[in-house]
Amino acid sequence: MPPAAIPAKRALPSKEGSLFKEVLNLYETRQLKKGLKTADQILKKFPEHGETLCMKGLILTHMGRREEGLEFVKKGIRLDLTSHICWHVFGLIQKGEKNYEEALKSYGQALRFDKENLNILRDAAHLQTQLRTFDALVETRHTLLRIRPTVRQNWVALAVAYHLNGEPTDACRVLAQYEATLKNVPDYDVEHSEVLLYHVRLLEETGALADALALLDDSAKSRAIVDRIAIMEFRARLLSKLGQDDAVHTWQALIEQNPDSHDYYRGFLSHRDALTDENRGQALQILKDFTSQIPKAGAPRRLALNLAHAHRGTEGDEFKELAEPYLLAGLEKGIPSLFADIKSLYRDSAKRQTIEDLVEALREKLAATTAVPSGAADAEPTTYLWTLYFLAQHYSYLSQHTRALELLETALAHTPTLPELLMFKGRVLKRSGDPHGAARCLDEARVLDLQDRFLNTKCAKYRLRVGMIDEASEILGLFTKKDAPSPGADLEDMQSLLYLTEEADAYLRKGNLGMALKRYTAIQKVFDELEDDQFDFHGYSLRKFTLNVYIDLVKWEDRLRSHPAYVHAAITASQIYVRLHDDPSIASRVGSSANLTGAEKKAKKKAKKAEKKVQGESQKGSPAATSNANEDKGLEPPAAKDDDPDGAKLLQSPDPLEKAARWLAPLSTLAKPSVDGWIATYDVAVRRRKYLQAVRALNAARALDGEHPELHVRIAHLRRTISSAPQPPPAPIGPVVTAAVSELLPEGVSLEHFSSQYLQRHPANPLAILASARISHLLQAPREEVESALFGVFNPEVQLDIRGALRISEFLDEIGSPRADEFRSACDARFELSTVFKSPAEKTALRWNAAESAAVTGDADKVEVVG
Repeated sequence: MPPAAIPAKRALPSKEGSLFKEVLNLYETRQLKKGLKTADQILKKFPEHGETLCMKGLILTHMGRREEGLEFVKKGIRLDLTSHICWHVFGLIQKGEKNYEEALKSYGQALRFDKENLNILRDAAHLQTQLRTFDALVETRHTLLRIRPTVRQNWVALAVAYHLNGEPTDACRVLAQYEATLKNVPDYDVEHSEVLLYHVRLLEETGALADALALLDDSAKSRAIVDRIAIMEFRARLLSKLGQDDAVHTWQALIEQNPDSHDYYRGFLSHRDALTDENRGQALQILKDFTSQIPKAGAPRRLALNLAHAHRGTEGDEFKELAEPYLLAGLEKGIPSLFADIKSLYRDSAKRQTIEDLVEALREKLAATTAVPSGAADAEPTTYLWTLYFLAQHYSYLSQHTRALELLETALAHTPTLPELLMFKGRVLKRSGDPHGAARCLDEARVLDLQDRFLNTKCAKYRLRVGMIDEASEILGLFTKKDAPSPGADLEDMQSLLYLTEEADAYLRKGNLGMALKRYTAIQKVFDELEDDQFDFHGYSLRKFTLNVYIDLVKWEDRLRSHPAYVHAAITASQIYVRLHDDPSIASRVGSSANLTGAEKKAKKKAKKAEKKVQGESQKGSPAATSNANEDKGLEPPAAKDDDPDGAKLLQSPDPLEKAARWLAPLSTLAKPSVDGWIATYDVAVRRRKYLQAVRALNAARALDGEHPELHVRIAHLRRTISSAPQPPPAPIGPVVTAAVSELLPEGVSLEHFSSQYLQRHPANPLAILASARISHLLQAPREEVESALFGVFNPEVQLDIRGALRISEFLDEIGSPRADEFRSACDARFELSTVFKSPAEKTALRWNAAESAAVTGDADKVEVVG
């Protein structure tokens, strides 16, 4: 087949054709200045040569002249719409902007005119993987393999494409053909070893366990697989699945390699029959045998506590026999994380009581002992200290905060310079509803070691929780870059989810919705960047043959937004957007500078000053100022200027519900167990009049917790919304929605009866009382009736806690109740340790000068350790 004729507008004379090839070569070798001069030589004679214009634009973009370069590229495409080079360049620009869908379309256009261009095919494959279009990825990898069948990477890439597309059997077939073509593989070839391990993994996934074991054993004997631990782990797992006795020896060998790996012990036990009450004793004996064989191993001792039964008041309590030496060893060694280690055992009330009895007995013994036994003079005082610390954690976990504080005071009298004691005292006070006292305790702990980054970070976190945002920023500034515009900006660059989440929540509690939304949006950007970061690995991992890790990475990225930080940010941001939709005047009220506090005005002024500083630095480094420093800036667009320092523009979004829906979209598949996520989804969907989506959200929430108070309120809200609508939902969804609502709440049941039935089922739950009151308010009941119902939480049978009381207090403020202060006063009297129900003036009096309390306020690097 003769080559296609070159269009007249694209054809160049011999001299200029050679110059164009030189432009391509100079770009590939990153000789950008020479490439630009050469492109200009061509354009002097042929100013409308599209391919040269695109290449000039690409080079200018790399040199930092982005806007100018984009204009040249767009002009070049308009002049030559059938050039694969023009479309390839446009795709590169869009890929640099992380606009992957449009970039893939450009690559598709380029492939129409050059179907076998290796560079375009390879880049298109990476984009298809990023966008998870695996069907198209398989086709692209087939094409690459057909063009270059001698390249090893093309075989492996096709197998990976099949695997990602859910066809592991075809992936195995490709790898088998690839391995059959190999000759003279060098010894200890790590890349070949990784391919073989990947092949074994694929065979295991397809259920061909015998074939996987045979390939593993053959490769191990020939030393084709060099990772000996991986061989043992794969072999142990395969033998266990096949039910072969050799699995015992393999798991035992792994345990000898790493006696503290819980997974190895679980694998050893899983080889036997599934754990039941009948064989529990046998499994426990196995762990005891491992303990005697490997005395220094802690894993078998800890796992044995999971299996042992606790029988209080009976002889032969196996749990007590095992727990006593385990706890005593941890307390004698002074392990601060001992309680965190055994906390999971508290699900069994008998075990929890046994632990309490053991440690309390030890505390009484140590407190009463005056003569220290021989050989224990050094250990005895610290054992007593850590016993007090453990018991404080124990009682605080059981919500016995007063007892926990008593033990901590005793421990602080014993050793006042142990930061862990003050840190946990702060946590107890936080749980007791005293965030001010908690922050003060963390500040005292910080002063004990001003160079400890963990202590300073923890202190900053507690200051944020009490609303001391500027004071927290001062502490964080001790450990951030000194040349950063602000500590917060540096922490945002470092993707500190803890800081962003805590500061967003702090602004939300203060009512500054703009800054809260700005911080939640920063969390969203972090996850967007994490998603974009995987792009480079699509090529790198295949070049380096790190296939197993790469597959794990792709699967991890697929569930990235199930991370608790994203789930929390998505739900809270969507709630803010719902509030903005329900009351658009919030944006003008909250966004005005008149409503800002002095600290917030100061922060806003500081942000503008930092922005000017960044702009000045960028102008100094601009191409106009220096031509040598920015020869190759890459294709990524420059960092966007922060033109919304206080979040006011976010509040003034014209489509808040659409933004909320985009936030919540990933949760429907990645956070299915979250009732709060489904409730937030309902709130957005019902306001967008997407009633089927709203019903699905409520059904999903009911499947998780049919008695959830918020679900109860939303069911009533949906019934009232549908019944009070001017016209019913249109066909064909109208009958479906009506039937679904009837299933949630039968038509014959009134909302009043529905609410009273729910309250009868949960008379002691304060949130259920709140839910019932909210439905009464929804039904426009008199405010006095709603208030009376809410004050019923002070009845003796109601199990009122601080969180429930705070929710009720917020609702009273929401409905404008004149009894809100009365309710807070009653809560303040009931929860003696709390400060969250005090008046604003009393809260202000609780604040302290943090700078003065911290003995030294200079740079952490210059501070002596205070003992």
